[in-house]
Amino acid sequence: MHLCRRTLIAVLAFAAAAAAGATAAGEPPGAAAAAPAAGATALPRIVVAFANEPQNGAGPAGSTGRRYACGAYGVSQRAVLTARRVAADYALREVASWPIRELAMHCVVYEITGGRAAGEVLAALARDPRVVLAQPLHEFHTLSAPADAPAYDDPLYDLQTNLPALGVPQAQRRAQGAGVRIALIDTAVDERHPDLAGRIVRSRDFAGGGHGAVGSQRHGTAMAGIIAAVANNGIGIVGIAPRAELEVYAACWQLEPDRDAAACNTFTLARALAAALESGAPLVNLSVAGPEDALLTALVATGIRRGVIFVGAREAGGGFPAAIPGVIGAAGSEAGVVPPGALAAPARHVLTLRPQGQYDFESGTSVAAAEITGVIALVMSAAHTRLSADALLALLRPAPTAVAAGGAGPGVVNAAAALARLDDSQRRTCTAARSGPGDAQGCPALAGRLLDGL
Repeated sequence: MHLCRRTLIAVLAFAAAAAAGATAAGEPPGAAAAAPAAGATALPRIVVAFANEPQNGAGPAGSTGRRYACGAYGVSQRAVLTARRVAADYALREVASWPIRELAMHCVVYEITGGRAAGEVLAALARDPRVVLAQPLHEFHTLSAPADAPAYDDPLYDLQTNLPALGVPQAQRRAQGAGVRIALIDTAVDERHPDLAGRIVRSRDFAGGGHGAVGSQRHGTAMAGIIAAVANNGIGIVGIAPRAELEVYAACWQLEPDRDAAACNTFTLARALAAALESGAPLVNLSVAGPEDALLTALVATGIRRGVIFVGAREAGGGFPAAIPGVIGAAGSEAGVVPPGALAAPARHVLTLRPQGQYDFESGTSVAAAEITGVIALVMSAAHTRLSADALLALLRPAPTAVAAGGAGPGVVNAAAALARLDDSQRRTCTAARSGPGDAQGCPALAGRLLDGL
């Protein structure tokens, strides 16, 4: 088994390097698709997908075809040949490629040569029966406020008003996120930060090109801190769900040193989303936003059908990911008007983590998404059955008369109130079950339990 695994890894690494073409030696397969080299003339890039269905039975002698050695998922010979012929027919240069098991597709990132417009090429590809999907290589951005946003004089003020506004101190007496795994799709995270000790159980890099270096970990580290910074360790801050486990899937790269703004694209996000789905994490945080994207929408929709909960930063005008049906959208409560269907959370000057053991304030809709993810983790850890997105929304939506702290703006999600509603619902379910032949699963442990502080 060990020999088979080593051989498989070597074969896949060679195939990925060959597909990436211009990718520098030693870089991950997605590095070439992440961002053009500094000073290079950027050619339009597109994503084209081809059918990559499993092949049953043994193939003809000498054929390569699809291989599932040791359970691996590879690229069929037909998909590879089709991709090459399409590239030749349309004068495209392959940059990177990757098979997506969940969609039975082989995806290729191409550069358009010859000075042609992307719209012209995509229109032609859309009519080509060999092509399953053709779209631009979109770019997505984290939603941080400008770096020159004013800071409070007293940092404890923000620390003490943010968590109470969400009802977190009371909620943490009942639940702290234990047993919940959260997939964080963002930039890389500083796993050595003392306030994340023991919280990160898995980390994978899909941005490539050295984007996981300490200087490029600001946004991901900030989101990780908001969600799950360690509690009661005598240092720093407390995360909303301090006992939840984080799986980090780095798909974005920081745009400038010492700035929060970061970018991702269709290719890196698709690889990260597929990996998160394969991991089985029940909750996914996407503190990014951008245009509607067919490939990413298909992956998210696949996860939603499996019961995965997605939380996405919500921007005016919609787009990926919050506009996808079933995604729980998050918006800043300070804006005054929250988009329909979105949940509101504080998004200004929230104290969180910075790389290399530092702390600072973060603002933006990204913050609201991380906060909503943390609150959902609290509710999920307290539930004795798996909750759907609709069930979570019913628990989390504030009362129609609720307003933000200070009497203005939309109602902010309240974790303590959501847990109280959950306990009441579970208690009523258990009471009904006890009138039958036996107790419902989990009911004995719930009997007599009260939410402290409510």
